[in-house]
Order: sequence, then C-alpha cells, then structure tokens
Amino acid sequence: MTRFLRPLLAGLTSIPLLLIPAPGMGESLLVTQGRAGASLDFRIIIPPIMRVLENSHPSQLVPVVGGDWSAEQRLVVLSNMRRGFCVTLRMNTSDVEAWRLQTEQTGGITLNPVSDGYRLCTPRPGRYTLLLQHEFEASGNGDMQSLRWPVQTDITAL
Repeated sequence: MTRFLRPLLAGLTSIPLLLIPAPGMGESLLVTQGRAGASLDFRIIIPPIMRVLENSHPSQLVPVVGGDWSAEQRLVVLSNMRRGFCVTLRMNTSDVEAWRLQTEQTGGITLNPVSDGYRLCTPRPGRYTLLLQHEFEASGNGDMQSLRWPVQTDITAL
C-alpha cells in the first residue's frame, strides 16, 4: 500500500506549487485585439522678459555756446514682448525752457512728442540699441554752469 501512497502524496504536495504564478507569465501574454499607443504633449513656456541692458548718459551737462546743453543717451533694451515696448522720456527739472530729441527711426521705431516729453515705441520683440540725441535750451538763468541729467526714462511693455 505504501507503493500507491507515495506517488499520491507527491502529487498532492506539488498541487499548491502549480497554483503560484510564475514571474514571467505576465510578460509572455499575447494580445491579438486592439492597439497599443501613447501620445506626449510638450509645452514650453517662455516667460516675458524686458531688460534694460544699458542706459548711459552724462550725469552733469556743461553748457555749450549760448548757455544751452546737448548730450547723447544710449539706451539698450532686450525684450521678448510680442508687440514690443514703449519708452517714455519726461523732463524732471524746471531749469530747461525747451527740449528737442532726435533718433534714427529704423525698423519700425517711432518717436512722437507727448504733452510732457517724448514717446519712443518699437513694434516687435528684439534687442534695440537706441542712440538719443538731446538738446536743451536754458530757461532765463543764463548763468548756470552745469545741469544734472534732466530726463526721466520709463519703459512700458505693449
């Protein structure tokens, strides 16, 4: 009887081992229906930038013949604003009677007088080097030896 029990006991003890899944079984399945697919959606966001790289001008103006002043302002602006930017230049002293401003208006740059100064605008993003030529006429004080820089510069994104 032991001759019959031995194979039966061996078979009964090995049944639980057959119920445990093998580690590679999940990877070896074959799928015949449907399609595998994936999609990626990348979005690159560039933050708005407006940076004044240079705003150089003399801090003191010495009068030329006739008591008037003249100076050049160099303004370098880097912007990625889609519609460009505007620079508003305003007089911040009462020692100046009249003020004239000239600059090269290339690449769509516009220069317009406004009630309290000038407005210079650019139509698109980029790096702009603006050379602004200022001429100031002295008010009734003809005895002034020098003048502190009289222009305030404000930049606005469009």
